[in-house]
Amino acid sequence: MLEPSQRAEAADLLWAAQRDRVPVAPLTETFPGIDVVDAYEIQLANIRRQLVTGVTVSGHKVGLSSKVMQQMMGVDEPDYGHLLSDMVLSEETPVDTGRYCFPRIEVEIGYVLGESLPGEGCTGEDVLAATEYVVASIELIDSRIQDWKIGLADTIADNASSAGVILGAARVAPRDLDLTDIGAVLYRGGEEIARGNTSAVLGDPTEAVAWLARKVASFGVRLEAGHIVLPGSCTRAVDVRPGDDFRAEFAGLDSVSVRFA
Repeated sequence: MLEPSQRAEAADLLWAAQRDRVPVAPLTETFPGIDVVDAYEIQLANIRRQLVTGVTVSGHKVGLSSKVMQQMMGVDEPDYGHLLSDMVLSEETPVDTGRYCFPRIEVEIGYVLGESLPGEGCTGEDVLAATEYVVASIELIDSRIQDWKIGLADTIADNASSAGVILGAARVAPRDLDLTDIGAVLYRGGEEIARGNTSAVLGDPTEAVAWLARKVASFGVRLEAGHIVLPGSCTRAVDVRPGDDFRAEFAGLDSVSVRFA
């Protein structure tokens, strides 16, 4: 575990990396004693810095929600990050890749809450009851750590590598779909480059949202009405280049697209 001064120093490094678009060495190398508790505190410190500037919390995302990624990181549960109001992007406006260090995209369904979720004890049924609609989404991820050389504490401290989200136009009630079995295909231009299924997200993405509600409750946070919740990707992450044009198609949820300038 780190000393408070070390947590503050780590937060400063990530803050400067995001501001200047100059990634830093892995925190796990710079601060060998860093643990998960330190990492979440570092994440929260920089979220509070951004809230002071006038942005608001628009939701949260779950990371490491596939068993394959958990095994790679040597963990047995997901992690999470915040989605802020300036991270909610539009299908209509090209995204400037110059705003990011090493941008990538992931394909997932999004849950938009009509009611706030309970914290401790939250279940999948609670999530379905509180969700106003589900939506096709593309998550933009980025790493302020050099070359994506991240350990668990690195990605948590770096807001779970969050950078943005683009939502599709179609809205579907959660009980109108089998959320455990939605196929998704990602295209760059007209070429298919990735394919997956929501079953890759803990077997049921609704359970990932319930996990998140329970997890953030331990930090005094609730998932609130109006929030977007991203439960985790059902495809591999894909690197982004200027000029790329992506479209993700979901069975029963239509599609979502994003262009990069």
